[in-house]
Amino acid sequence: MAPKHSHRFVEDYDGMVAFGMSREVDEKTLMVYLQKFSDDALLKVLIPRLSNQEMETLFELLSDLMRKHLSDNEYHTHFLKEEGHSH
Repeated sequence: MAPKHSHRFVEDYDGMVAFGMSREVDEKTLMVYLQKFSDDALLKVLIPRLSNQEMETLFELLSDLMRKHLSDNEYHTHFLKEEGHSH
């Protein structure tokens, strides 16, 4: 069975990583940062060091962004990776 999640962008991107240069560079930089941030090895080091408040803040920020910008179907398809979901 093939993995459901991918982090190819960070592996393949060879452009500028900077913020505030342009919308296009900002979007690509954010993709690089988020993919690097979600690396299993980094999270195993970082997560135990976060306070309960920091964990709650991060969870709420990510949840709020998905609720604001994804339809229910997009959430189930792209985040939960549920095949054939329709609402």
